[in-house]
Amino acid sequence: MNYDRAPLLDRLAAEYVFGTMKPRVRARFQSIQRAVPAARQAVHTWEQRLMPFAQSIPPAEPPATAWAAIERRIGGGASRAESKMWLPWLSLMKPLLGFTFGVIATVGLVRLHPTAILNIDEVVQEYAALPASYVGLLTDADGNPVVLASSMRHGKTMSIKMLRKVEVPAGKVLQLWALPKDSAPFPLGLAPAEGKSTFEMADTSQKLLSQVSRLAVSIESAPAPLGAAPAPFVLTGHCVKLW
Repeated sequence: MNYDRAPLLDRLAAEYVFGTMKPRVRARFQSIQRAVPAARQAVHTWEQRLMPFAQSIPPAEPPATAWAAIERRIGGGASRAESKMWLPWLSLMKPLLGFTFGVIATVGLVRLHPTAILNIDEVVQEYAALPASYVGLLTDADGNPVVLASSMRHGKTMSIKMLRKVEVPAGKVLQLWALPKDSAPFPLGLAPAEGKSTFEMADTSQKLLSQVSRLAVSIESAPAPLGAAPAPFVLTGHCVKLW
């Protein structure tokens, strides 16, 4: 197989980072990375693309039984004193592993269930790869994922998937906002209280979201017009590019 082809390496790197490769294929691709610098760079690029998702989810503490199991596995036939030598290292590893579990949970949902955020007739999959898209994961004040928002890079349709129901007072609406890096927030459209929905944006995602690093949702009395100031945000999250 010719691993000098950039599109092939990009697909393989995406599957490697998302964790969907079979064990034998994964081991072979790890060997390829050691031998082919372009493969290592492709993996690094995908890791950097997905890192903002991890920042949208607080670290999750694995159950105590998981640490007990790890301690048993690494202790093996060692003495109790030798086993205790590992405990400080385990304490240091807990935040890192919790952070990693958050990444896997988020990108796994996007990777393995693309129709949850993109209309199925819009998904062009080759080797189970997502098309170029802008994707946002919004969480509440407790860090719970609530909204998945996505739009094709050059499309005008925003697809919304509510992961949790949001209680909206009668007569109010959920307004989705784009938060540019260096300018005021601007409204994109309305999100439902639950389920799925879509809306048409004023322009393509590339033009509207290329300088947007975060998305947010507020509760408004009516759909916000362009130039309006938002009410306090009840949900916020990163907006990332998947290409």
